[in-house]
Amino acid sequence: MLVLLPPSEGKADGGRGAPLKAEGLSLPDLADARAAVLDELVELCLADEDKAKDVLGLSEGLRGEVGKNAQLRTAGTRPAGEIYTGVLYDALGLATLDAKAKRRAAQSLLVFSGLWGAVRTGDRIPSYRCSMGVKLPGLGALGTYWRGVMDPVMTDAAGTGLVLDLRSAAYAAAWKPKGEVAGRTATVRVLHSQIVDGVEKRSVVSHFNKATKGRIVRDLLLAGAAPTDPAELVDVLSGLGYVVECAAPAKAGKSWALDVVVEQIH
Repeated sequence: MLVLLPPSEGKADGGRGAPLKAEGLSLPDLADARAAVLDELVELCLADEDKAKDVLGLSEGLRGEVGKNAQLRTAGTRPAGEIYTGVLYDALGLATLDAKAKRRAAQSLLVFSGLWGAVRTGDRIPSYRCSMGVKLPGLGALGTYWRGVMDPVMTDAAGTGLVLDLRSAAYAAAWKPKGEVAGRTATVRVLHSQIVDGVEKRSVVSHFNKATKGRIVRDLLLAGAAPTDPAELVDVLSGLGYVVECAAPAKAGKSWALDVVVEQIH
C-alpha cells in the first residue's frame, strides 16, 4: 500500500540536525528536478526579498520565511514526518505510533512537496516554504513542472498494490495515476452528515476532512492493514468502524472515489 499525503503549509523548525544531503532523499530519480527547484528558490530568496515574498504568496507577517528559504542548503534538518505539522499530521500522530506502525509508515507514506516533488517521512529535510501553487520565474508553475517528471518515478513507487491518494487538489496536479495504476487508486472525500428539519444534509468541512484523513491513515498503520485494491480498502475501513460509500469507476483506468461519512466533528 502506498499512501499519498499533502504537506502542511506551516512547518516545524528544522532544528540542529545536519544540513541537507539531497543525495540521501528517497526517489533518487527526482534528484535533478529537486536541484533545479532548490537552486532557483534559494537564488530568488537571496536576491530580492520583496519579489520572493510575492512569488511565494506570503503575507507581510510571513516575510521571515524568505530568509528561511535563503538558508536551505545550510539549515538544520529533521525527518519530514517531524517537519510537517497541522491538522492531518496531528491526527496521524507519527511520533506516538508503535514500532511496527512506524516502520509501516516509513515504507508506505509519501508526502508531496512543491520543493522536493515527494519525500518519505524518514527523509531528512530543512523547514521551507514553497507550495505546489507557486510559479517560479524560471521554472514556471510547480504543479506543471513536477507533472513532467513524476510519472515514471511514481508509477514505479506505486508497485503493484493499492494507492491511497489523500492529496489536496494542488498537489494532486503534480501526478495523476493513469491506466492500470489508476484502477487500483482510491481517493477519499470526508462528508459531514447532519439531519436538518428531518432531512439529511451532507457537507465537506475542511478542518475535519484533514483530521479524519489523518485518523484513517493512523488506524490503517496500527491495524497492520495491507489492502491490495480499493474494494479491499472499503472492507478494511468498514471493519475499523468507518462508514464508507463508493462505486467502482465507470471506465477502466479511472480511480475509485470513496466517501467517508461522519456524524460527529471533533
